[in-house]
Amino acid sequence: MIDSLNPRRQRGRSARVRADVHRAVRELARTQPLARLTLAQVAERSGVHLGTLYRRWRSLDGLLLDVVDEQLGTFAMPRTGVLRQDLEHYARRIAEDLAGPEGRMLLHALLTARLAADSGGGEAPNGTGRLPPALIGRFEDMRAALDNAAARGEKAPSEREFFDIVLAPLCASLLFDVRPGNPETVEPLVARLMRLVVEPRDGEAGSGAGEGAAEEATA
Repeated sequence: MIDSLNPRRQRGRSARVRADVHRAVRELARTQPLARLTLAQVAERSGVHLGTLYRRWRSLDGLLLDVVDEQLGTFAMPRTGVLRQDLEHYARRIAEDLAGPEGRMLLHALLTARLAADSGGGEAPNGTGRLPPALIGRFEDMRAALDNAAARGEKAPSEREFFDIVLAPLCASLLFDVRPGNPETVEPLVARLMRLVVEPRDGEAGSGAGEGAAEEATA
């Protein structure tokens, strides 16, 4: 009885249950369409009672969000000191996350969270409605990379520009079943961002300086 009430043993058992359930979800997602996945299948594959799944995750969507959160939480944003390299590292990891069944799971979970939040605000009763903490951390990493570049004096795109030019095409590739998970896809997107957004700003600054010098010469 004492062992069964030991908090350390309870935490260890909870971690094992979570690991077994997450592994079952990933295995099932690789062998069938995500739309056919059910909590009953997860319970059978993992050996965890169906009631335990409902008590802990409340719904399949809540479970998928937890699996996605764990997957995203393994990333550490590099700090190279050069904005273009930082963005290439960041976008390459996003492309890897979107590749394969895990990418479809990620997109499904994010759409579910967004729709749940839009439908009523806050967290939905089924455990969705809030973005996974690790995903929020990813956005904060991107914001920090852009802010650090600006602090170093580099010309940096806005968060929206990075999303529109780099991240949105990666998500669209997944939607249209074009696998985005390779460096050859990422590097041209970042190069396009720099060419369309950053380099024109450099040119504008240079042009402004040249016009000022010409005005002084004619004065």
